[in-house]
Amino acid sequence: MNKPLFAALLAASVIAAPAMAQNSPFTPGDYEEVSMIDVADGGGLEYANFLASTWRKNQEFAKSKGWITGYSVLANYNSRPGEPDLYLVVSFSSMPDAAEEEKRNAVYREFMKQSDAQLEAASGDRARYRTVMGSFLLRQLHFK
Repeated sequence: MNKPLFAALLAASVIAAPAMAQNSPFTPGDYEEVSMIDVADGGGLEYANFLASTWRKNQEFAKSKGWITGYSVLANYNSRPGEPDLYLVVSFSSMPDAAEEEKRNAVYREFMKQSDAQLEAASGDRARYRTVMGSFLLRQLHFK
């Protein structure tokens, strides 16, 4: 291929790339952070009570501040070996930068009336009846 023709094709593809991206059938929506939880035998009621009280209170606070758009608890009724029992889903429209995250942490500590050490200790206490298996981050795609 001769160099002028190659350069012209390359330039056309660079110009066309943004136009092609505009043809996507999707628009981005909220992020969905999904935590995978394994509940220990005999710990279901204790963990359910934690979720219905403290966890829910925290999510409602975050929602009232506009930090999240929603949350839910999903039960895995037909779990296979090694799969979580519950999925905790938290939806939000954008990621905070580092400075905003620090501000939110300070506001949250004040809301909870606990230090980071106390919050971490409480999380460690829940390890008696639940294991956080990991998490993943998804993003909704809405059809145009």
